[in-house]
Amino acid sequence: MTDYIGYDALTQAAMRGVVREALKRALANGGLPGEHHFYITFRTKAPGVKVADYLTERFPEDMTIVVQHQFWDLEVGDGHFEIILKFSGVPQHLFVPYAAITRFVDPSVNFGLTFENTNKDQAVIAPATAFEPAQQNVAPVEAGTVVNLDAFRRK
Repeated sequence: MTDYIGYDALTQAAMRGVVREALKRALANGGLPGEHHFYITFRTKAPGVKVADYLTERFPEDMTIVVQHQFWDLEVGDGHFEIILKFSGVPQHLFVPYAAITRFVDPSVNFGLTFENTNKDQAVIAPATAFEPAQQNVAPVEAGTVVNLDAFRRK
């Protein structure tokens, strides 16, 4: 059957919305509440990504950033976020479209999202414990999980 509604794309957009809302909450609170912190992996050469050339050379495929204690000028837009982080003590401005994100993890609550770019552009949820922050490249997820969207609905 043909999916005329585009459920895969809708799911992808909804899950990227979770990332956007988590970043907005960090912005609204003047920092991350409690023990929350984020590992965000994105494709460095994806359309719209703006990072320093030396970072793209160092991380030619993807890059994982940590949003925790030391970050500045976080801006959360509808289609991207911007942040300043220090790399080897030097502040760098990052501009990351949500479409470039391949993984989002908040290990403080064992929450993780993995966005796969397959032929159908499907998204899969993966447990945060499967994430290794020191990894430079994220291994693809072999099998997906059925997602119950009731947890994301307003009550």
